[in-house]
Amino acid sequence: MNLRQPNANEATGTVNRSRDVSPMSGICTRCIDGCKGGCETWLSSFRGREVLYPGPFGEITAGADKNYPVDYSHLNIQGYAVGAKGLPEGTEIGPDTAVFSSVNTETEYGWDKKVKMRLPIFTGALGSTEIARVNWEHFAIGAAISGITIVCGENVCGIDPGLKLDSKGKVTESPEMDRRINIYKKFYDGYGEMLVQMNVEDTRLGTAEYVSSKHNLDTIELKWGQGAKCIGGEIKVKSLERAIELKKRGYIVLPDPTLPEVKKAFEAGAIKEFERHSRLGFVTKESFLEEVDRLRDIGFKRVTLKTGAYSAVELAMAIRFSADAKIDLLTIDGASGGTGMSPWPMMNEWGIPTFYLQALAGQYCEKLKKRGIRVPDIAIAGGFSDEPNVFKSLAMGSPYVKAVCMGRALMIPGMAGKNIEKWIKDGDLPKSVSKYGTTAEEIFVSYEELKEKYGARFKEIPMGAIGIYTYAQKFRTGLQQLMAGSRNFNLKTISRNDVMALTEESSRISGIPYVMDAYKDKANSILLD
Repeated sequence: MNLRQPNANEATGTVNRSRDVSPMSGICTRCIDGCKGGCETWLSSFRGREVLYPGPFGEITAGADKNYPVDYSHLNIQGYAVGAKGLPEGTEIGPDTAVFSSVNTETEYGWDKKVKMRLPIFTGALGSTEIARVNWEHFAIGAAISGITIVCGENVCGIDPGLKLDSKGKVTESPEMDRRINIYKKFYDGYGEMLVQMNVEDTRLGTAEYVSSKHNLDTIELKWGQGAKCIGGEIKVKSLERAIELKKRGYIVLPDPTLPEVKKAFEAGAIKEFERHSRLGFVTKESFLEEVDRLRDIGFKRVTLKTGAYSAVELAMAIRFSADAKIDLLTIDGASGGTGMSPWPMMNEWGIPTFYLQALAGQYCEKLKKRGIRVPDIAIAGGFSDEPNVFKSLAMGSPYVKAVCMGRALMIPGMAGKNIEKWIKDGDLPKSVSKYGTTAEEIFVSYEELKEKYGARFKEIPMGAIGIYTYAQKFRTGLQQLMAGSRNFNLKTISRNDVMALTEESSRISGIPYVMDAYKDKANSILLD
């Protein structure tokens, strides 16, 4: 099975010259002296570390393309011809009440103080990457009007050009963080929330204290990592002055912009950009519990944790520590993720893939449950884009998984809507859009619905937000149909029995019954009655 071809990929702008390549190395079978390019090995020989990253930075999102042996496509959803679970109490069950539009897709998470969402999805961390910054208005308002949570990722204060610090190096003013929070609050209506992530640098800067005291945010998220990489958050910087500024703020900046030879290389045009890196965290149970207590003392009603595709040891730590700390939501992000800037080799070759990671998480949750230990609410992340796979994750993770965190799949509608707005204004609609109409009213099926709901405020909603809302409505309808077909009219009634494994390998990994064994005993009892 060819899982991934190394040494050439559209994400890094590299290609093989030869029609045939060596499967292991990805090098052309006939590598010619005098080749004009351009595989990754060839390009790396003069652009070096730049080739580690997908590009152009700030204009794209990137997701790994490794085809893992087992994933959620190896599960199918069970369908039934009788019954209806989860209809409102007192409802007379029958064909007139058990219609798919009656399905309730709302979910909630939290240890005691619950957060409700209209859908069991929320955004990945939209932090210090350029694509998150320039699209924030679309993403934040789109999440708010859709009734889902949005995660403001790490380092937003730390890279803010307008950041002001006190004599102790703590944040006193961050216009960019203020902008992000205020935009979300404009259309927040009680469903979902905005939560801010913290890494090592954010903790040192006092980001938690700032967003609590100035904005009274209810939730803060600690971050151990993500599914795309096991190192700290990264962005690229194209200005020497900006690179030096971030280094002075305590970030790791590579190449070091303060070195004379680096300055000369930048001035000569050889070095065109710098990388800003965050530090690795070091987790102990004692320090983790102390930090959670500290954040609650600051005033946060909820503390959540985001962890990545680390080994089984770190997964066990995340689940057990979260249980002991009464964490409100644990988001487990499997490989291969990626929304912003992550090294391409790491995105493809590092970490436990989502399906396997969720399977392990389910086993560990069951172990704690048998010991009488309450398991925190869990969200799964890492490569989701549609309602069928979200259903499968919820079913496979029942009763612990309450939602799925989606990265690029919730960014795409925001960017699509934003670009449609621009194309309409410029009179440059592509045929792929203009076949549906030439005005926003004709193009967006949710346009009039939102206009009616928000009245005079509708003009404040950008088309990127309309795009996210429209996608969310499609997602809701599709999920309702799948749930009705499995006779689940409430998310709480979905169980592991509602999915089946299509291969024996996926059954062995997940513990989900193999398709030829699922409901076997019940079927035989009918036949032999």
